[in-house]
Amino acid sequence: MQQKTKLFLQALKYSIPHLGKCMQKQHLNHFNFADNYYSRIKLKKYHLTKCLQNKPKISELARNIPSRSFSCKDCLPIKQENEKSLSENMDAFEKVRTKLETQPQEEYEIINAEVKHGGFVYYQEGCCLVRSKDEEADNDNYEVLFNLEELKLDQPFIDCIRVAPDEKYVAAKIRTEDSEASTCVVVKLSDQPVMEASFPNVSSFEWVKDEEDEDVLFYTFQRNLRCHDVYRATFGDNKRNERFYTEKDPSYFVFLYLTKDSRFLTINIMNKTTSEVWLIDGLSPWDPPVLIQKRIHGVLYYVEHRDDELYILTNVGEPTEFKLMRTAADTPAIMNWDLFFTMKRNTKVVDLDMFKDHCVLFLKHSNLLYVNVIGLADDSVRSLKLPPWACGFIMDTNSDPKNCPFQLCSPIRPPKYYTYKFAEGKLFEETGHEDPITKTSRVLRLEAKSKDGKLVPMTIFHKTDSEDLQKKPLLVHVYGAYGMDLKMNFRPERRVLVDDGWILAYCHVRGGGELGLQWHADGRLTKKLNGLADLEACIKTLHGQGFSQPSLTTLTAFSAGGVLVGALCNSSPEILRAVTLEAPFLDVLNTMMDTTLPLTLEELEEWGNPSSDEKHKNYIKRYCPYQNIKPQHYPSIHITAYENDERVPLKGIVNYTEKLKEAVMEHTKNTGEGYQAPNIILDIQPGGNHVIEDSHKKITAQIKFLYEELGLDSTSVFEDLKKYLKF
Repeated sequence: MQQKTKLFLQALKYSIPHLGKCMQKQHLNHFNFADNYYSRIKLKKYHLTKCLQNKPKISELARNIPSRSFSCKDCLPIKQENEKSLSENMDAFEKVRTKLETQPQEEYEIINAEVKHGGFVYYQEGCCLVRSKDEEADNDNYEVLFNLEELKLDQPFIDCIRVAPDEKYVAAKIRTEDSEASTCVVVKLSDQPVMEASFPNVSSFEWVKDEEDEDVLFYTFQRNLRCHDVYRATFGDNKRNERFYTEKDPSYFVFLYLTKDSRFLTINIMNKTTSEVWLIDGLSPWDPPVLIQKRIHGVLYYVEHRDDELYILTNVGEPTEFKLMRTAADTPAIMNWDLFFTMKRNTKVVDLDMFKDHCVLFLKHSNLLYVNVIGLADDSVRSLKLPPWACGFIMDTNSDPKNCPFQLCSPIRPPKYYTYKFAEGKLFEETGHEDPITKTSRVLRLEAKSKDGKLVPMTIFHKTDSEDLQKKPLLVHVYGAYGMDLKMNFRPERRVLVDDGWILAYCHVRGGGELGLQWHADGRLTKKLNGLADLEACIKTLHGQGFSQPSLTTLTAFSAGGVLVGALCNSSPEILRAVTLEAPFLDVLNTMMDTTLPLTLEELEEWGNPSSDEKHKNYIKRYCPYQNIKPQHYPSIHITAYENDERVPLKGIVNYTEKLKEAVMEHTKNTGEGYQAPNIILDIQPGGNHVIEDSHKKITAQIKFLYEELGLDSTSVFEDLKKYLKF
C-alpha cells in the first residue's frame, strides 16, 4: 500500500502552494506551511535519509506559497580583489559539505524526492526518473522510466513524485533552479515506459482510482504565482483533461491533500486567516465533492480521516488557538464537530500524524518541543518532553502502524533519529555516534521583556568554553511575519561560526508562530510594531546579560524578515555593526498599494490595505524601511538578491538601495573627518528561486562580509570549516 506523509501544520507564510524539493527543513512558512527552500537533488548514492514521500505535507503545499521579498540589479558590486579569496574559500566550503554529506552518522538533510510504492522505490538518478526494487534501492540496479533531458530544460530536477494506486502510471513534477515554473509528466509503466502526457505549471497533484479501476489524476494549475484551478485527467483509451474547480476569490489559493489512508482527496481553499475544505471520495472521484464547512472569516481548519471519522485541526471557538475535533464523515458540518483535544496556551501545532489506534501531535510549547500521543481507543494522552537542545522536527514518512519515527535538529546539530513505539509506550533514541557539538556548545533559552511587558523567547548558542562572552561576535536571527517560525534547521555554516567563537541568537518575536496563533495576530496589521519592539528588546537584553556588544553585533534575515531588520536599522542603528539580508521585503507601502502585483491581494491580511484604509496606510508609514530612511549613521548592509526571482518586484529594492546610499552620503558629508561610512553592498545571484539556501558562493560572501566588517580574521572561519574534514 502506498505510504503517506504527514499533515504538517505551520502558519501560512505565502499564498500559492508549490511542492519543494524533498529536503525537510523547519520552515519556512503562518499556518506555516512553510518554509522552506530546498537544496539541489544529489545522486542517489549520496543521499542521507530517504524521503518516502508519496504525498506532501500540508507544510510543503502551503509553505512555499508566494511571499514578499525583493531583489534588484547590483548597485554596489563586491570588490574585484576579493574574487580570488572567495573562490578559494568556496572550494574549502564545498569540500566540507561533501565530507559532511558522506558521513552516515551526520545525517542532516533529505536530498532525494523519493516514493516507495509496492515493492519499488521511485527516485531521481542523475537526469532520469528511475525505480528499483525496494531491497535493491541502495544499489545501482535500477530501471530508467523517463529522461528529464527530453524536456529541454536547464539542469532539471524532480520536485515530487506520485505513483498511481495500481502502479500503472507515475507522475513527477519537474522544475529548474532558475524558475518556479514546473512541468508534470505522466509516465505509463510497462516493459518500455513511455511519457503519456505532460502538464505545465502544476502545483499540487494526487492520484485516486474510480469504480472502473481507472486511474484519475487531480492537479492544481498555477498562473502568475496564483493557484485557483483544479483539473482532473485520465489516460489510456479513455483520455480526458477537464477543469474541475475554479476559485473566484483572488485572495484565496487552492491545494490538494490526500488523507493518510487515501480515503478522501481534500480540496483546500484558503487565505492567510480562513479556509474551506471539500472532500472527493477516493473510491468515487466522479461524484460531486462534499463541502465540510463553508468558509467563515477567521476560521482555519485541516482534515484527516480514520475509520469513518474526520479529525479536524481548527481554531474555531475560544481560545482562538488550534484544537483537535472530530465528527462522523457523513455529517461533516461544523455544528457536528466534537472537541477531542485542546492545546495548552502558548502552543504551536507543528504536525499531526494519524495511525490505526493513535494520533500523534508534534508540538512546540513555550519554545520547547513535545510529542503528544493520543490513544484513540480510550482517549488517553501521553505527553513527552523532548531534549532541550532540539529546535525543530523533521518528519519521517512511515507505513509501519507500530512505530512513529521522526528526527530532531538544531541550527548547529545535525538531525538525530527518534522512534516512538506504541506497544512499549516509549520513545527510543538512536544509538551510536554522539555528535561532539553536544559537549563543545551550549544552548540557552532566555526571555526579553518588550516595551509593553510581553516576554519574548530567545534561543542562544555558544561554545561551552567561551570566556568573556561580551567580547565575542554575535549573529542575531529574526523573521516575525505570517505566523511562520524562525527557521532553525541545521546549517553547517552556523555550526562553523559557533566553533569559531560566535554567539548565535534566534529571536522569536511577535508576528511569527512560535507561541501559537495569537503570537502571530499580535504582530500583524496594526500590531506590526510589536515585532520591532520585541527585536530591539531582545538585542538589548542580550547585551545587558553579557552577550557581545553593539560593535560586535550583526543581524540577519530573509524575505519578510527584512521588514523588521530594515525598520530597526532606521530606528536604532547604534545597536548594530553589520546586517545581512537575503531577498528582503523593504518597501511595504508602495508594494501593498500596487494591486497589479500578483501577491498584493493575498497579502492584505498580513500588512493591511493602504489603498483603501487610511489607518493602515499611516501605520505602515511608521515602520516601512524605505519610507523611514534618513541621513544618519547606519550599520553596514549586505543584501543578496536573485536575478530572476519571480516573487520580487525589482523596483522596491532598487529604490531602497538608492535612497539608503543617498542618506549615507549626506550623513557622511555632514560628519567630521575620520568618519567611517558603512558599506552598502547589493550582491545579485543568478537564478529564479526566491531563496537559494545552499548556494556556497552566497554563504561564503555573507560570512566574509561579516568577518571583514567586525575586523576579524576571515581565514579563521575557513580553517574552522576544514576541521569537519576530520570527522
